[in-house]
Amino acid sequence: MMSVFAAQRFERVDAMHQEALTELTTFRGASLEMIERSLRLELAAALQITERAADRMLITAEGLVDRYPAMLASLQGARTTERHAEVFVELVDTVEPELREPVVPLAVELAEAHPLGTFHRLLRKLVETVRAASLEERHRDAVAARRVVIETSEDGMAWLLVHMPAVEAQAVHNRITAIAKVLGAEDDDERTLDQLRADVVGDLLVDGVVAAHPGAAQGIRATVAVTVPALALLSDELAQKCEPALVEGVGPIPIERARELCGSADGWMRILTHPENGMVLSVGRKKYQPPKALQRLVRWRAGRCMAPGCGLPASRCQIDHQTAWEDGGRTELTNLAPLCQGHHTVKHHGGWVVRQREGSSGAIEWTSPLGRRYVVEPERRVPVFRAA
Repeated sequence: MMSVFAAQRFERVDAMHQEALTELTTFRGASLEMIERSLRLELAAALQITERAADRMLITAEGLVDRYPAMLASLQGARTTERHAEVFVELVDTVEPELREPVVPLAVELAEAHPLGTFHRLLRKLVETVRAASLEERHRDAVAARRVVIETSEDGMAWLLVHMPAVEAQAVHNRITAIAKVLGAEDDDERTLDQLRADVVGDLLVDGVVAAHPGAAQGIRATVAVTVPALALLSDELAQKCEPALVEGVGPIPIERARELCGSADGWMRILTHPENGMVLSVGRKKYQPPKALQRLVRWRAGRCMAPGCGLPASRCQIDHQTAWEDGGRTELTNLAPLCQGHHTVKHHGGWVVRQREGSSGAIEWTSPLGRRYVVEPERRVPVFRAA
């Protein structure tokens, strides 16, 4: 019923908007901008919300009624929610008008099939994939705007903002997080992970090499996972027929940048995808802790925490045995998945039954204490190479 009411409200808000734009007498001949501002103020006052929230409601209403009637119909039929509709308009509007037609039906399907967090992530991925064709040129223009800005804050603090290519930014964040975790493991260190990250950035930028850091922290270098279709590396013509190159935590990147990364330093994890699916990788019952190569593969396949609706990156998750080690579970790809600390705890102590579906290449089925089942699909399928 909340979805049905939300759809009716969006329709009435848009009708009020359209009427205001035509009733110039009511607004005493004001400019279009002033009419919009006046309408936003009245909507905010009538609904007792902020003008910012009213502006978002106007944008969403116009998008649903005028551009995306299929999504409005889904909301009217209670097949999705108001928040899904807001995210839908926000992201699909970023797609160039000439590219939207194939995106809309796919986006509606995603909205009806997934909870909000998962929908937001999958729709963003869809939008980025569709826009990847023009990514090279847009990225080239965006790089020219890179800069560093400092903004003063309260109590003697300040924000240091760096606008830079997303690949390098992700690598920087991964490195300072890894160093922070090493420092945080020391017994007498009570700083939070955020505090440690901030201190590490200050140490590295002010002092360069920090002699006070333990040896394990000094040896850490930046790492990023780059996934590239193998054929895309060969020519621009083949690259246009393949999925775009992806950086974990960033999204699509220009193919030229991907080729550069795939031929560069050892710090980059390079994964060349293959059109076949499935792979068995196991150390059986010989070892509880998965080898590092297996951990990286498990995290790469999932992309995130494999609990329903969770979007925490897999790089920040723990590796869980779906069938617990003490119950005879094996340390193999078909029994491993990343879970954030909170969902890892719920899985073991919250009454849930969690298993990896056989032959699914990583799909996890969660059965709640009330008997409801939720299936979480991994972001990627593991490549397999077979002899001819």
